[in-house]
Amino acid sequence: MEVSFARKTVRSSIRLTGKGLHSGEPVDVEFVPSDGGIVFESGGVQTRATVDEVTDTTRCTRLSGVSTVEHAMSALAGLGVTDVLVRMTGAELPALDGSASGYVAALDSVGLEDIGTASLRLFERVFYVDGDVRIGISVGSGHWRFDFECGERWPGSQSFECQLTPEAFRREIAGARTFAFEEEVPLLLGAGLGQGLDSGSALVIGHGAYQNPARWDDEPARHKLLDLIGDLYLAGMPPFFLNVVAVKSGHRTNVEAAKRLSAHLRSSPDAETP
Repeated sequence: MEVSFARKTVRSSIRLTGKGLHSGEPVDVEFVPSDGGIVFESGGVQTRATVDEVTDTTRCTRLSGVSTVEHAMSALAGLGVTDVLVRMTGAELPALDGSASGYVAALDSVGLEDIGTASLRLFERVFYVDGDVRIGISVGSGHWRFDFECGERWPGSQSFECQLTPEAFRREIAGARTFAFEEEVPLLLGAGLGQGLDSGSALVIGHGAYQNPARWDDEPARHKLLDLIGDLYLAGMPPFFLNVVAVKSGHRTNVEAAKRLSAHLRSSPDAETP
């Protein structure tokens, strides 16, 4: 099935500043209008946001020399941005408030403009199974669902699903923060991870209750869906044209599913160019 969509970039440049989510290092990020797809630039080196550039999926998604791209990628996907240069002064995207809401607010502040159209054809449904992790992807109307499973541990099972539109992404997904289990926190900090987070930008899951205020009762499931949207966007298909169901997936399995999706996509030679 073939889908056609508007290519969009930012109307003007917009700059953000913050600390790398894991490194805690200060970084400035500038979103610059472009017509060359989504490209990250760090230290003068440019890296296209594609599954072929993924080099690590440990606690984040890393593209070559650029780390923790998933929240920014999710914001771009959720708003329908297809082309932008993301220029960075460091090697890791900032945590901001632990979600994608800061990126969404920045992009909304300058607005988007159409720069042409593109078409992609998905030849068949895509399935990825790895143990109890399952991801199913098909062309559809933007129905997304994530099943977050903790087994016998609180909060047990959570499911979040939505009909994905830019408005729904802003309202229901963008603000969901990254999270960790209470016993993991000292280990993560001891390993030099999560240095750019604090009690306001990361949800901590205790035994029987959240250890700090949650934005939604099912915030972990929403954040896992946020990550999934960003990781699957590395395949290049806007999320509004996919139906996706995922169970217990993380960055590694998200990216593996994105690789399968990318392998089954073909661009149309008749698509308009700017």
